[in-house]
Amino acid sequence: MRIYIAFEGSFEAFDVSTDETVAAVKLMIKNRFHLPLSEEKQGRQYLELTYAGASLRDSWSLADVGISFCSTIKCFVKEEDQAVLFIFNMVTRQRMVIVEGKALFNDKVSQLRTLVALRCGFPVGVFCLRTSDGLELYDCNFLRDYGLDPGTTLRLDVWDGWKEFLLGCLLGKKLQVQHFLSDERPVLKYQRRVALYIAAFHGHVELTEWALAQGARPHEAVGAHPYRVWCQEALHPDVSKCPVHAAAEAGQLLILRAFVRRSVLALQCKTAAGHTPLALACSHGHGDCARYLLRKMQSTVSLPKVALPMSIYIKIKQWLSRAQSRSRSKRHRPLGATVGATVLVDGFTSPQMTSRSWKQAACKASSQGPGGRLPPLRVQPAAGAKLRPRGGTHLLPPLVAPGSSAAPQQPLQPRRPAVASPTLEKRLGNVRLPPVPLPNLSRPSGPHPCFCRASPASSARACFCAHRGRTVRENALHCLALASTFKEKGWFQQLEIARVLARKSISNVKAHGSLSSQENPLGIIL
Repeated sequence: MRIYIAFEGSFEAFDVSTDETVAAVKLMIKNRFHLPLSEEKQGRQYLELTYAGASLRDSWSLADVGISFCSTIKCFVKEEDQAVLFIFNMVTRQRMVIVEGKALFNDKVSQLRTLVALRCGFPVGVFCLRTSDGLELYDCNFLRDYGLDPGTTLRLDVWDGWKEFLLGCLLGKKLQVQHFLSDERPVLKYQRRVALYIAAFHGHVELTEWALAQGARPHEAVGAHPYRVWCQEALHPDVSKCPVHAAAEAGQLLILRAFVRRSVLALQCKTAAGHTPLALACSHGHGDCARYLLRKMQSTVSLPKVALPMSIYIKIKQWLSRAQSRSRSKRHRPLGATVGATVLVDGFTSPQMTSRSWKQAACKASSQGPGGRLPPLRVQPAAGAKLRPRGGTHLLPPLVAPGSSAAPQQPLQPRRPAVASPTLEKRLGNVRLPPVPLPNLSRPSGPHPCFCRASPASSARACFCAHRGRTVRENALHCLALASTFKEKGWFQQLEIARVLARKSISNVKAHGSLSSQENPLGIIL
């Protein structure tokens, strides 16, 4: 089969077989055009082949993606910088790649945490970074102080008992978020602000509406965890970010509209660096969000007897909000840690950001006991009251093997209480209580019959899931997503490519001996 390769304005014909892989075609192109591809410490150069608008993977064969006779494949030489650091997210179990150049090691840990927060959508107050040895990285130190090398993998840990809660926020599952909320009132308020921040970053409308209904405000800073509110000077500057800032950075226009309808103060709230949502939307290249915010800032507010520009109206609302907060602060307790509250000190207290699950955190809390609580008071008996001692425990008779000729021993009778009431003495008298018998031990000699029978289809699906790491439905959706990247192909042609990729995944499982030749669980879905 003859195909054509378009590379830098020239077309070259190649005679290949239909079963040829993309990796073999790349090797032929490299030898034909004498491309000096290299792989260095700073990065690497590699070839990329595209057909019908989609990038071809090295493991695919030409027949898998429908490449026929006289087809044209485009070839590009791309450069990829080497990853400086890898961040393993303990919540999603995925690895993030940080490519910022070696100059990142001359920055502080706080700068790295800012980059990680922009990638995963978490507020900086809910996670910390640790090395593979469990050493925590503090914001005030430089990365070079920890002796990290390029390509090191760091671990992103969250608060104990928060994994399920944060995963529900990432997926937008309101019921899961509600189920794993904390019982402590300060932590509960903080979790509502965190849920609104993550929902705004990822564009979950239902979770956003729920968080707003629970009292979270879009122009209110997420802040720090209640266990760390006492150390305001050592906190990360990004704790001053609000949910509206997260929506502007991620380009979530629908969330921005909902926030502005909720409160116009969201238009002018600023971060610690003085950035407004409009400035963040412009710096991240979200033109539609920037145009919407700019149009709102240039609008006017019509009141019964006067029309005010939006900037003046926002200043009046801010003044009223500060006055209300001052009046509330006089009636309620001041902000910060109070007597009896839990306080965490870096390097002194036991770490509570180790990504324990909700169940593990609950077991740890129950094993530690009440902590600093006083023991319960013992009620003193009244004067002249008689104490009744507790009765003795019932002693069971010894076991005798079935068929034994030995005479069974006389079982021990339960002891009576030392002091009994007269009514009880009259009722019992000299009657001996009967012993408590036990059933004979059953020791079957033969094996038990197996009642668990698995169908061939279920066993095939189980083998496929164990080998591929995903369910049958997830694999079918994965193949359809890969086929949809061929945008220049029709829908039926994309479906046929998905079928071929699904069949190939089954054949790879057969090669490892996991499925028989008649078991094809993907045939039902695709």
